[in-house]
Amino acid sequence: MSKRAKAALASGLGVVALVATYLAGPWEGKENLAYYDRLGKVWTVCHGETKDVKAGDRHSDQECLRMLYERLERDYRRPLAKCIGNFDTLPLGLQASLLDAGYNVGVAAICKSTAAKRAMAKNYRGACEAVAWFNRAGGKVIEGLKRRREYGDATRIGELELCLAGL
Repeated sequence: MSKRAKAALASGLGVVALVATYLAGPWEGKENLAYYDRLGKVWTVCHGETKDVKAGDRHSDQECLRMLYERLERDYRRPLAKCIGNFDTLPLGLQASLLDAGYNVGVAAICKSTAAKRAMAKNYRGACEAVAWFNRAGGKVIEGLKRRREYGDATRIGELELCLAGL
């Protein structure tokens, strides 16, 4: 079992803070000055924030973190809790994995996923494994997504790593 994932789970952080600190924050990176994401064709700032962002927007580190927490809670955790009826009772690592994946690929994709179905059926290990399947873009496995979904890299925890450590 991963020592760093167990340490993250033992930190006492709630699911939103856990995701912001150990998953979304490190994987998304942070840019305080808005930039144009050519792939997504949208202005982006902070930890991947795109809502109401325009050219020239600038935020402090504190503002970026607050924005991330608010978006994770309001636009991702709450909707996931509605579509996955037992979300708030799932193991913390599984909640975090589903929340981070939802932040990255969208709530709708997670809500209709095998991972959600397995989580609702209390097949937690199977749900953890199914989250890792969200590793493609344009039909191809993307190495960065594979690392994010699985066991991370030298400096960042992966979703599967955190998920399994909590079972």
